[in-house]
Amino acid sequence: MSVHFRKLALIGIGLIGSSIALAARRQGLVEVISIATRKQETLDQARDLELGDIYTLDAAEAVRGADLVILCAPVGAYEEIAKAIAPALSPGAIVSDVGSVKAHVVKVVAPHLPDTVSFIPGHPIAGTEHSGPAAGFAELFAGRWCILTPQPGASTADAEKLAAFWEGMGSNVEIMEAAHHDMVLAITSHIPHLIAYNIVGTADDLESVTKSEVIKFSAGGFRDFTRIAASDPVMWRDVFLTNRDAVLEMLGRFLGDLSVLQKAVETGDGPALESIFTRTRAIRRSIISAGQETAAADFGRPHEAPPAPAIPFVREHGGGDDA
Repeated sequence: MSVHFRKLALIGIGLIGSSIALAARRQGLVEVISIATRKQETLDQARDLELGDIYTLDAAEAVRGADLVILCAPVGAYEEIAKAIAPALSPGAIVSDVGSVKAHVVKVVAPHLPDTVSFIPGHPIAGTEHSGPAAGFAELFAGRWCILTPQPGASTADAEKLAAFWEGMGSNVEIMEAAHHDMVLAITSHIPHLIAYNIVGTADDLESVTKSEVIKFSAGGFRDFTRIAASDPVMWRDVFLTNRDAVLEMLGRFLGDLSVLQKAVETGDGPALESIFTRTRAIRRSIISAGQETAAADFGRPHEAPPAPAIPFVREHGGGDDA
């Protein structure tokens, strides 16, 4: 399905917003890109990078006449943004977002939007530890998943059009219920970030080794944790506050499994440790087989991005616990 929007409004222009601007422009998916952000410095940077056509500090001004509006700010700001843009939204416009949580977004955004627009929350599962307008690149979404969570009664045609927009930027699209999305992302993204922030903080607090030793002798595993822990603190603060229930449930499961591992180490249970490590290694191999990572170890060096699957598709997914 080919897709083209007359005017795309991006509210927020960090890594994801700037990557959307670059990818949508390169693929000819939009005619005009309007950018709004709260800080003049950020807006000036976006202008210097020529990410859009219209630049403003007024979100309502940015969305006027737009047939696609995407919220790209931290999710904690969504409610105020929704209130600000609601009166200026054009009838028939599609309103979406890129937030890492979905049930909260539905709760705080949907009540403020007029019935004349289609609200279809979204989440591109793509990113780096970098932030800001200069961090974006057009290839960010290639071969990555984008989850859409249209609400009951949402226009099927609009959902298909938004899916085609993401596919046009290289994403694979899956439809999912908002609550199920939040549970899946709690274990695949949110808990890993929480662990990364914690283990890097623990290393920094150790009195038995110096900070210089932690940095000097960092092995690959610790470097991976520090990369994740370098992510935008404001964004991740909002993620944990707005997906609290799912994060706490998954954290409880993780702590239970960690206690099993701790017991195996304490008792010298080699077979149990080997069994756990063998099972988890198979998970890693399945991620590589799915095209979501490469088998090459980088050891801090860049390597080729994973290839995009040949045929993007839209797949329905219910709210079960089988993901």
